[in-house]
Parts: sequence; structure tokens; C-alpha cells
Amino acid sequence: MAGPLTGYRIIEIAGIGPGPFAAMLLADMGAEVIRVERAQSVRGPAPETAHYDVMLRGRRNVALDLKHPDGVATLLDLVEHADALIEGFRPGVMERLGVGPDVCRARNPKLVFGRMTGWGQDGPYAQAAGHDINYISLAGALAHFGRAGEAPVPPLNMVGDFGGGGMFLAYGVVCALLEAQRSGAGQVVDTAMVDGAAVLMSMFWAFRTIGMFDENAPGTNLLDTGAHFYDVFECSDGKYISLGSIEPQFYAELMRITGLQGDEEFVKQMDKSMWPHLKDRLKALFVTKSRDEWCALMEHTDVCFAPVLTMGEAAQHPHNVARGTFIEVAGVTQPKPAPRFSRTAPEVVSAPAHAGQHSRAVLADWGIAADRIDALVASGAVADAGRADG
Repeated sequence: MAGPLTGYRIIEIAGIGPGPFAAMLLADMGAEVIRVERAQSVRGPAPETAHYDVMLRGRRNVALDLKHPDGVATLLDLVEHADALIEGFRPGVMERLGVGPDVCRARNPKLVFGRMTGWGQDGPYAQAAGHDINYISLAGALAHFGRAGEAPVPPLNMVGDFGGGGMFLAYGVVCALLEAQRSGAGQVVDTAMVDGAAVLMSMFWAFRTIGMFDENAPGTNLLDTGAHFYDVFECSDGKYISLGSIEPQFYAELMRITGLQGDEEFVKQMDKSMWPHLKDRLKALFVTKSRDEWCALMEHTDVCFAPVLTMGEAAQHPHNVARGTFIEVAGVTQPKPAPRFSRTAPEVVSAPAHAGQHSRAVLADWGIAADRIDALVASGAVADAGRADG
């Protein structure tokens, strides 16, 4: 393995969304992450092809029945050899299974126990179901995505699940691992998507305080499509470009390239009363050329410009190709691990695995004797997908 987290062992209790994303980030950075799947998910030998889910890359998969006493005992045996465990169940589920933080840390006091929920481990909403759209709503984020006079637009599920959830879980686990090196003691990391999404809004709380962000007028502010110089514009071919010409020198470059330099209306850049009118003028201008034509004029300048690309287009753009931003694993194009390190370069060590694909190999590598593994599989406490490649 490569990456700055090489040598750390982490157990991921299988879930969806932010949990697997956090586990992917940790595995990308070199940690040995094993994904503990439900034994019931194994219904025969693992297919020869890799699992489709990119977020499962870089880690092996072991299937345990956590409703079977021997399945619970096996997980606790693994916990003894782990640096961290991450899970994404509702509050209390792990405790009811017999593998809550108190039990796990009794077996391994240095264990970092990372918990991922939408609402957090406590509070009035703690036991309620929810999804990204709900968490970012309560965090005060969703209300501010959208154009003036229109309903809020959910930004995919990137802000709650992945930005406010998975990334904060991975960050919290790494912080706790660093602290455990000094103290010798693990701890519980309570990661809530509503908390993380709220933190992502920190700059706008500052802007609100000094009057630079009107929370009651979405789509009229500097960064929420209110300004004519910070928005996306349609081109003659139906494709889009993006502008972020905020600073005076960048705005001046935009004016120069578009031929609007010295225009008596456009010189009033920060006059908010002019923004709707100036945006209409820019819309009329940008629709006169194709996206490629605007790229030819504005790429590699200080306009703060980029074409709005689809995923497929992004993978083929010369800048991303030059940096190797996207890679191919098992025939699937996907983002390369980030960030980059000068010495301990991270890499994707394996394609996404199927449930139970590595059950026997993982248990053996983590110190469980072969005869006991046979007994666990025979009892149903462990399910093995039957692949011989481990």
C-alpha cells in the first residue's frame, strides 16, 4: 500500500452514502480498510467483474452475521487489531447488536469509534429518518441554493452526504487517530451531516453578520447567482460557461475580452441595482458564440473562466488529462485520490469488491485461526463468496 495512512487498520461497517465515501477516502490514503458486509448479502460466488460502486474501491470485503453470537464475537476479535471503526446506523443500533463503542473500546481502549448519522447521536431529530436534502435544509444551507424568485435547488447530495458527512467523518477519524498517538486512548467521533453542512456555511455566516449576504433574498447576492460577473451563461450551442470575475483586475479582463471595456453601465460593477440588467446584457452577448469559441477567447486568461463540463467531458479535458485527475480501474473511469502528496503518494490498490469476497483471507490476515474460520463459515456467522483469489 501507499499513502500517508499506510499502517492504519480501519473497520467499516457497511452502509450507504457518506460512510462508504469516508471509507474510500481513508483507503485512498493508504489505510487498510475492511468493509464488514451483512452475511445475508452473500448469495453465491462473487462475480468475476468488479462491483460497480466506485466508492467501494481500495478495500477488502468480509461478510458477518451480526445477529449471530459468533458473528459479533468475530467482529470484536477484529476490533482488537483495529485502529478505528466507522459505522452509519441510527443511534443505538450498534449498541443493540452488542458492538457499541463501550463494548468495542473495552476490547481495544485505543480504538477510534467513528459514527455517521444525519441528525447526530442526540437531539429531537436523532431517531428520525432523513436524507441529504433534509439535513442541509435544517442546517440553513439549502435555502440559499437557487435563483431569485425560484424554489431552492438541491445541489445533488454533495453538501450533506459527502461534504458535510463523509469528509467530516474521515477528517474526524484522522484527528482522533492523531490524538490517540499522544494519549494512548481512543474516543467516539459523532459526525452529523447537519453539523457538517452548517460548518460548510461558515463564510456566509460571516458575510451575513457584516451585511454582505441577505439571507432573505436568495439569488441576489454576490455568490448565489445575483451578480452578473459570477454565474453561468448559455452559449449558442446550448452549452454553458462559468464566470467568477469578482476582483477588479479579473473583471477588467472580462471587460477587455468581451469588448465591454469602458462601457458606462458595466463600469458600475458593484452597483447591485444594476446587476439584473447587466446580466441580461451578458446573456445576450454569450449566446452569440459557441462554448468552444468562448473557450478560445477566455481559457488561460485571468477572467476566472471555465467551460461547464459534464463528467464525461471533464475526464477528457486537457487540463485534467495532464494532471491525471481521472483514472481507470477495472474498466471504470473515476476520480483519482486527492489530495496529492510529494512523498507518500496515494493510489487505488484494488477495484470495488463484492460482499464476502475476501472473508476467509481477511480473517486469516487479522489473526483468526483457519479451523475457527471453517467453523464460523459452517455456522453461518461468516459468509464467504467463494472466490479463490482472496
